Amino acid sequence: MTNNLLKLNDDKTELIVITSSKDIGQKLNISLHIGGNGITPSKEPPRNLGVLFDSTCSLGAHVAKMCRSLNYNLYSVGKIRKYLDTSTTEKIINAMVTSRLDYCNSLLYGIKTSHINQLQRCQNHAARIVSLRRKYDHITPVMKELHWLPVRQRIDYTILLLTYKSLNGEGPAYLTSLLTPYIPNRSLRSEDKHLLKNPKCRLEGFGKRSFVKAAPTLWNALPLDIKVSPSTDIFKSRIKTFLFRKTYE
Repeated sequence: MTNNLLKLNDDKTELIVITSSKDIGQKLNISLHIGGNGITPSKEPPRNLGVLFDSTCSLGAHVAKMCRSLNYNLYSVGKIRKYLDTSTTEKIINAMVTSRLDYCNSLLYGIKTSHINQLQRCQNHAARIVSLRRKYDHITPVMKELHWLPVRQRIDYTILLLTYKSLNGEGPAYLTSLLTPYIPNRSLRSEDKHLLKNPKCRLEGFGKRSFVKAAPTLWNALPLDIKVSPSTDIFKSRIKTFLFRKTYE
């Protein structure tokens, strides 16, 4: 930071300790000293690029805040739905709800099922508003009719797209460096399947949610024709079709 003439603003600096839920009580007794001022860990989850990070990276606070915002937007759209046609309603929902569900959603990989269910209920509510279905109507046919992927599959889609771009020189270098092609010790049929090396992780919670673990896990499960897509647009089309069929068929 000194080399780039950058300076920490102690009035705006927040400190967060990332640790397990078992050790959180012991690890919060630290402080950071900047310019003679001591900064203690934040009581509220600090925000980074619009995402609220808590000490255990459960992202529960972020999901709760996002659901409150989405439900408010859905309530507002629902009040005027009778004055809108289906096409206009879908555009509004995509701008106010779907875009929020997709923003930084790769961070939500591996979070608790209860948190995923909270977001899924918001998406289900949005689908009912667009299609004018009642509250207790079965949602799966509606989602299929709208060609919407569920929340969990949308997360997988984002990670797979990042992986494809990273492997083909379109992604950031720091992600590309985390991916290692799988090269067997002897000649095997698997060497032509464009697999990635899937490293072992020591931490059950943090390790399996990291990109270095999640990307190979999802990528290696794809059919070969999707992995070797000649362009990003074709890959997007193929991966969405693959996830759509896997989910609804």
